[in-house]
Amino acid sequence: MTDVFRLDRYLARIGFDGSVAPDLATLAAIHAAQVDALPFEGLNPLLGLPVKLDMASLQHKLLESRRGGYCYELNAMLRAALETIGFKVTGLGARVRWNAPPDSPLGPRTHMLLKVDLPDGPYLADTGFGACVLDAPLRLLAGTEQQTAMGTYRLIEADGLLSLSAKRAEGWRTMYVFDLAPQLPSDYELGNWYTSTSPFVPFTSTLVMERVSNGRRYKLVNRHLITEGPDGEPVSERVLGSAAELQQVLDETFGVTPPASADEIFAVINANAERR
Repeated sequence: MTDVFRLDRYLARIGFDGSVAPDLATLAAIHAAQVDALPFEGLNPLLGLPVKLDMASLQHKLLESRRGGYCYELNAMLRAALETIGFKVTGLGARVRWNAPPDSPLGPRTHMLLKVDLPDGPYLADTGFGACVLDAPLRLLAGTEQQTAMGTYRLIEADGLLSLSAKRAEGWRTMYVFDLAPQLPSDYELGNWYTSTSPFVPFTSTLVMERVSNGRRYKLVNRHLITEGPDGEPVSERVLGSAAELQQVLDETFGVTPPASADEIFAVINANAERR
């Protein structure tokens, strides 16, 4: 597999057959198609496998295999596609706050997101936040609620930082905070290494997967399969009882062929649960 990005193969993989141009319509359509076709999944960190960010490895995993990835992989792929089309894209870094107590100190930059400059202003594009995957790009504009098909979001600016929140049944929940400082490839390599190897991040001990498709948000957290509607509205939830059920969900719900057998993954999930 070459390091040269193959836009034709990417568009085929995400099921996009329209014309492309560096405009909002293309950005929105590609963003929606990618979160459907390329699910968020952290199987490599869970299984102790490396997460490689070079373009050859990314294209082999995401385009030639039935795999997804997490933020550094998914947003790197989106960035390559957008830049090939002709968009001006800046890679940013965010500090995750989804499960953090409101008064806790900020953690390291462990999330990759993108700023896309369009004639009517900048947009935030992010196909890789695995707690609440964005189904559409957002205006990079603080102080206003923004509605997508799957949710309601708002950006707030304070103390030199932008904070992105999602509206949930229990109220607003902060996703992450960030600034507009461009990130270097070395910043992402460091964040990726920490996120894929550290015992202090969820992906090395918890299976996390998410896909947004046809008006539904599908989440898998270890053995818990959750289906949500817009704004996190509960639709269904069940606990997978066997490796065979896990295999079916991986294949049919997420469209993923894992790098290990479902029996092995199920055993890792159960072993990690016993250690908690």
